[in-house]
Amino acid sequence: MSNYSRRNFLGHVTGGMAASLSSPELLRGEDLCFPITGSNLESESRFRMDRLRRATENMGANNLADENFWELVKGMFPIRENLVIMNAANLCPSPLTVQQRVFELTKDVDQDASSHNRKKFNRLREEARTALARYLGADIDEIAIVRNTSAANATVVNGLDLGPGDEVLLWDQNHPTNSTAWDVRAERHGYTVMRLSTPAEPITEQDLLDPFIKAMTDRTRIVSFSHASNISGVRLPVNDIVKMVHSRGALAMIDGAQSYGCLEVDLHNIGCDFYTGSAHKWFLGPKEAGVLYVRNEVQADLWPTHVGVGWANAVQGGARKFENLGQRDDAAVSAVGTAVEFHETVGTKRVEARVKELAAVLKKSLASQLPEVRFHTPLDPELSAGVVVFLPDGINAREALNTLYLDHEIAGASMGGGIRLCPHIYNTLEDIEKAVYAISSLA
Repeated sequence: MSNYSRRNFLGHVTGGMAASLSSPELLRGEDLCFPITGSNLESESRFRMDRLRRATENMGANNLADENFWELVKGMFPIRENLVIMNAANLCPSPLTVQQRVFELTKDVDQDASSHNRKKFNRLREEARTALARYLGADIDEIAIVRNTSAANATVVNGLDLGPGDEVLLWDQNHPTNSTAWDVRAERHGYTVMRLSTPAEPITEQDLLDPFIKAMTDRTRIVSFSHASNISGVRLPVNDIVKMVHSRGALAMIDGAQSYGCLEVDLHNIGCDFYTGSAHKWFLGPKEAGVLYVRNEVQADLWPTHVGVGWANAVQGGARKFENLGQRDDAAVSAVGTAVEFHETVGTKRVEARVKELAAVLKKSLASQLPEVRFHTPLDPELSAGVVVFLPDGINAREALNTLYLDHEIAGASMGGGIRLCPHIYNTLEDIEKAVYAISSLA
């Protein structure tokens, strides 16, 4: 099919979903024409970030943006030419500003690894914590910067006093670090792990809430679930679940690996006791820097998994006692604050709106091109986020993924027996178009 026909089709499918509100003069793609190398990373990062700031200032409070704006955002990521990367549920590239900050601070330590020079990282870590608390709607003392979602989950799994007679209730779509990890500890301490299933094709949020209500018992001590499933893409009504769990006298833990950096999250509004996430996924941050939120009122009930140097001071710092992990990559921890700055520059509401827009266009385009396609992910944006899992009729998901990457330069994943594509703000509508037509060629 010709490029003209493909673009006509995409325009028909999107139905004008992206409004043209930005200044074309400010957002020309040819402004981003310099190759990115180690020698010019700093200057190129500053140049592109300045363009992005001016663009967002030009839009003001409006959360809609045209494709010129998103081309500018994409220019903040040195993604290989012609590659369409849609694997945000697993690993995302970082924008130039985060890369530059990690490089700058790593170089600083390598030039002077003395304890005198490294003292500044105490301040930088606190600045990153303050930024994270603001970004997630939490108090500073409720935020611990850990290694990733797995480490954060492990802290909660290992930290609660549970034993015979207690029940842990899990969603059966949880990640293994929030599923199998509970089983392993139950073998040692004798509590019971229960699992619940939600409908394969939920129609309303109540369809997702009811199984949680029915599965809870008087022995349930904690209910732990993913905000959005990495397996199906289903997004749970977390506010309603947390409210119900607390009304039954239990704790609520949310694995936010698929919402942290993708959806606008206000933890005080949600009301959960624990929330976990990884910087290297939707948050677009440095590697090996995750977040653990522990609500002030339950911090005394959670034992730390790691105790090391600095414990006496950490224990007085609220959730800081859960990041007492020994030697860290100080550059990565500090760059978490830079990632927050990037999200706030683009606009957290704008990020969520864009992710939902791309996911909606992807679903609609696939359904239009492949009438027999089966979606594991709800088509309703209120019941999903950025993860899209589907399977065209007669296609083997793993074989298709290899062909998509090797022949079409489309990078995704295989999950739940289907193909998983997770577009993010470094993707454009043209990327969606390329992916849909590559998948159509397989069918």
